[in-house]
Amino acid sequence: MNKPAELKLETVPVWINGKAIASASRYVDVFNPALGQATKRVVFSDAPMIDEAVKAAAAALPAWRDTPPLRRARVMQRFLQLLQDNQKDLARIVTEEHGKTLPDAMGSVQRGIEVVEFACGIPHLLKGEYAENVGTQVDTHTVRQPVGVCAGITPFNFPVMVPLWMFPMAIACGNTFVLKPSEKVPSASVRMAELFREAGLPDGVFNVVHGDKAAVDALLLHEKISAVSFVGSTPIAKYIYETCARNGKRVQALGGAKNHAVVLPDADLEFAADALIGAAYGSAGERCMAISAVVAVGAAGDPLVRLLEQKAKSIKVGPGDAQGVEMGPLVTGEHRQKVSGFIQKGKQEGAKVVLDGSTPPVKDGFFLGTTLFDHVTPEMEIYRNEIFGPVLAVLRVKTLEEAIALVNRNPYANGTAIFTESGGAARRFENEIQVGMVGINVPIPVPVAFFSFGGWKSSLFGDLHVHGVEGVKFYTRTKVVTSRWPHQDTPAPGFNMPTLG
Repeated sequence: MNKPAELKLETVPVWINGKAIASASRYVDVFNPALGQATKRVVFSDAPMIDEAVKAAAAALPAWRDTPPLRRARVMQRFLQLLQDNQKDLARIVTEEHGKTLPDAMGSVQRGIEVVEFACGIPHLLKGEYAENVGTQVDTHTVRQPVGVCAGITPFNFPVMVPLWMFPMAIACGNTFVLKPSEKVPSASVRMAELFREAGLPDGVFNVVHGDKAAVDALLLHEKISAVSFVGSTPIAKYIYETCARNGKRVQALGGAKNHAVVLPDADLEFAADALIGAAYGSAGERCMAISAVVAVGAAGDPLVRLLEQKAKSIKVGPGDAQGVEMGPLVTGEHRQKVSGFIQKGKQEGAKVVLDGSTPPVKDGFFLGTTLFDHVTPEMEIYRNEIFGPVLAVLRVKTLEEAIALVNRNPYANGTAIFTESGGAARRFENEIQVGMVGINVPIPVPVAFFSFGGWKSSLFGDLHVHGVEGVKFYTRTKVVTSRWPHQDTPAPGFNMPTLG
């Protein structure tokens, strides 16, 4: 649906060197997906604007890098308080631009805030190691130092949470940062930049730019960018990883997912079905940790599918800010069309249609209903692809061994879960499954902020996960210092390889 001709759209600016900049040569519409209408326009950054943002971050780096960690932590503490005070406002922005329900948006903002809480402990997290007398009168210690100017490229589905996985950790470690959020959901990042400045962050330390592939490439190829964090689809994650590696940059690129939940016959099926409904259809399935494939083992299959059908039918679909709504729209009309195409493909491939959500239950906006397929096989497109919509596929196997093998054959390895009352089965699953994040009777095993988030195989390109201790490692470099303070009678080192014995 096109915007009314008379409607003047609010402009979402970029944020460079502590200032909002709304003038540009190009703008793109931002939609409210519940209305199907453009309600804002966003500045699209060209290469000179990206260069301006990176240079502002580079200019701010020396002073911020040399600021004691305790003072950086105090700024982070004030930022934490402002985020908490403005949590409802940030959630409202998320609902307006993404479409997810307000309670869901509130929860996602809270999970981002918890990373800032963790970052407030940065003075302790940056401590190195010390060893006295590793050799005669020789001591060795390590220090963690920031890597420089960092960039973050974040997806549309978590406009607050995923950026908060990145820039607070990087900045607390003494780096400066340029964030490029998804152009579909740009406003929350600019609002967080305003709050960070209010918290006392010096100008230039945190910058926000918007744009498409041209803006991304300008960041990836900029000589002053030292590290890049990314969350998005697997093809783009691989492209970013390879481009950064060729240009000597540190990179963590989190890709797509096809998350499985294995349900054993001994599981509490009512509990499992409730958990799976939220994990599959919450946020209209637009989560990188959404459960999109259920592996029903043996006798669990028929009763589980009946429960899933009953519960999926009762989900209330509508605008995310409406009372009692449990599932909102998809983010764009194009994405809705893509998901609808997968539903039709599933029918053509012979999957059993238990629920068909391809007819929108709401007239306006980018809505779909809940879709449930049964007797899906690994060869089908609806299993092989990350659909990223309210589509749940049920596969049938006879044993836990078959279930583990099925999950391990999948190229994606972000998250998985098992539902069982058997400790032995759970322990075997935890040990043998080749996936980065595992839930035991927990459908969406997103780690808390003081652990790290990340998958395996085609769900992660790079060596380190985001936030937690691995986040500190990613945004710092370790320097090892070996020192000797010789007395006058200490002989100087000779030509041979020095030893410390």
